[in-house]
Amino acid sequence: MEKNDFCLRKMREHDLEMVLKWRNAELVRACMYTDHLISMEEHRAWFAKAKADPASVHLICEEHGVAIGVVNFVQIDRKNSKAFWGYYLDVEKARRGRGSIMEYLALDYAFDTLRLRKLCGELFAFNEHVLKLHKKFGFREEGCFRSHVLKNGRYEDVVSIAIFDEEWALNREGLMKACFRDRTT
Repeated sequence: MEKNDFCLRKMREHDLEMVLKWRNAELVRACMYTDHLISMEEHRAWFAKAKADPASVHLICEEHGVAIGVVNFVQIDRKNSKAFWGYYLDVEKARRGRGSIMEYLALDYAFDTLRLRKLCGELFAFNEHVLKLHKKFGFREEGCFRSHVLKNGRYEDVVSIAIFDEEWALNREGLMKACFRDRTT
C-alpha cells in the first residue's frame, strides 16, 4: 500500500448521509463529547455552519476513491498559527493501519497545506489506545482537564495534546515508511 492509494478531499453535501452514519456509530460516539444520536436535520445544520466558518476545514479520507473516514480542523487561528483537530473512521472499514494513515495525512495537511505552527487536540483519558497512537506521531501531553466532561453519567478526564511543526518534520519520513509499508490487509 502506497501513500498515493489515499487522499484527503473536502467534505461535500453528498457525503452527509455517510458521515452521519459513521458519526452515530456507537464506537465513535463513545469517544466524542457529543454522544447522542444526531438527526439528519442537526447534521445538516452543523455542516451549513461549518462550511461558512473560515476557521474550520472538514475533509473526507479516501482509499482508492472509497471514503473511509473524516478529518476535522477547527478553531484555526491564523494569527497564532494553531488549530484543533480530530478524526474518526468508518467503523466498517477500519482495517489495520487506517488510523495511522489518516493521522499521517492529517498532520501533513495541517503543517504543509494549512501551514500551522501547532496542532492541538483533546481526548478522553480512557481512550488510551488513541492517546498511544498520537504519542507515536510525536504529540505530547500538555495537560489534563480533570472531571471535565459528563459522559454516561460520570465526569471524565480529558487529556490535552499538541505537536509543533518542527516535531512533525523530525518524525515525518520515518512515520511515512511505517504507515505506508507493504500491508496485506
